[in-house]
Amino acid sequence: MAVGHSLNPGGWRVILDEAAARVADRFVRAEPRRTAGQFVEGLLSGVERKTCWSLAERAGHADPQAMQRLLRTAAWDANAVRDDVRSWLIERLGRPDAVLVTDETGFLKKGLCSVGVQRQYTGTAGRIENSQVGVFLAYVTPAGRALIDRRLYLPETTWCDQPDRLAAAGIPDDIGFATKPALARQMIAAAPDAGVPAGWVTGDEVYGADPGLRADLEHRGIGYVLAVGCDRRVHVNDGRTLVRVDEVAARIPTAEWQLHSCGPGAKGPREYLWAWITTATQPGEHRWLLIRRNRTTGELAFYLCWSPRPMPLHTLVTVAGSRWSIEELFQTGKGQVGLDHYQVRGWTGWHRFITLAMLALAVLTILAATTQRPHADPEIIALTIAESRRLLNALVLAAALPPEHILHRSIWRRTSQARARRSHYQRRQAK
Repeated sequence: MAVGHSLNPGGWRVILDEAAARVADRFVRAEPRRTAGQFVEGLLSGVERKTCWSLAERAGHADPQAMQRLLRTAAWDANAVRDDVRSWLIERLGRPDAVLVTDETGFLKKGLCSVGVQRQYTGTAGRIENSQVGVFLAYVTPAGRALIDRRLYLPETTWCDQPDRLAAAGIPDDIGFATKPALARQMIAAAPDAGVPAGWVTGDEVYGADPGLRADLEHRGIGYVLAVGCDRRVHVNDGRTLVRVDEVAARIPTAEWQLHSCGPGAKGPREYLWAWITTATQPGEHRWLLIRRNRTTGELAFYLCWSPRPMPLHTLVTVAGSRWSIEELFQTGKGQVGLDHYQVRGWTGWHRFITLAMLALAVLTILAATTQRPHADPEIIALTIAESRRLLNALVLAAALPPEHILHRSIWRRTSQARARRSHYQRRQAK
C-alpha cells in the first residue's frame, strides 16, 4: 500500500481519548465527564441531527436527560474547556507565522426566546432573518486550521437594554453590549495572553473598519491585513495626500498589477491581480494599501496592512487569502459536527454546545494533520476533514446497538411526541 494511503486506526483512538483527557479535569463528577465524552463522540458520529435526543440514543441512554443536564445544569466551565481546546490545538499546530482570522456566522432560529436572537442580517442566509450571531476566532497554519474562541453577539436594543430578557436567558450580570469588532478584540487579546503564537490577523470589512482593533494589533506588534470598504481614505505621497482607496486603484498603471494566488480553492489556485502602495506617514513605518482585482469581472477588494517589519507582496496576499479559511470552518463545523444543531435557548447552553462542537472539530483537524505524510502519493489528495470523519466512524466509532435499546428509544420518542402534541392541542383549544 502506498504511504499516502496508510493510517493507523489505533492511533486515531489515542487522539480521541486524548481529547477527552484534555478536558476531563473540568468535570468534577464522573457522570458529566462521561457524558461529555459521549457527547463529543456523538458530534463526530454519523448521526444526522446532533440534538440531545439523537446523541443520547447513540450513546445508549434511555432518555436525553443526561445530555440535557450536561448543557444546562451540570457543574463545568465552558470557558475553561475552550482554553483546553485552544492549548491542545496550539501544541499540535502552533507556528509563529500563524494567522488569526475573525468573522461571524449566523444561526437561524424560530421564536423570540433563544439568547441573542432577533431579526438581523446574516451571511448564512444572505438576508435578514430571525437568527443568533456568533463571532469566532480561527487559527490558521499550513498544517491545519480550527476554531479556538467564540463570543455570542447580543443586540443592544432588543437584548442589552432589556434586563428581564437578559435574566431569563441566564446572561451574567457583567455581560453588556459589545459590537462585533469589540468581541473580536476580546478574543484576539486573549490569544497572545494565553501564549498563542501568531504573526498576523485578518478579517473582513466589519473588522477592518474598527480603528481600535488596528491600534490594539499595532501595540502588540501583530501584523494585520484587514479588508475595508471602497470609500476608505488613506495617506499617499509620504502622508501628504488623503485619497479614497478606489481612486488609488483607478490610478494604478496596468503594468503594476501582479498575478498571485492567495491559496488553493475547490477549483484550483485562487488567482487574482494584486497591487500595493505604501501608506506610511512616518519614517520606518511598514504600512500599505493592498488591492485585489478579479481577473474576469474586474471587481476590487481593499485591505489595510501593517507589519512591524518589511514584508514582500506575496506574504500580504497569503494572509489576505487566509480569511476564507474561517468561512470553510463554519461550513465544515455545521456540516460535520453539528455546530448549528443545538436546541438550547440560554446563555450557558449555547456556550457549552458550541465549545464541545469546537472540541469535536479540533479532533478532526488534528487527525487530518497527523495523518499527512511528507512524501504522500501524488495521485491522492491530502486527507480532508470530511474524509477524516468518515474514516473515524468506519474504523473507530462504529458500534451496533442492541435491538431492545432501539425499540425502547422508539417507544420513548413516540410517547414524548404524543405528550407534546396533546399539550399543543390543549393550548390551542384554550385560546
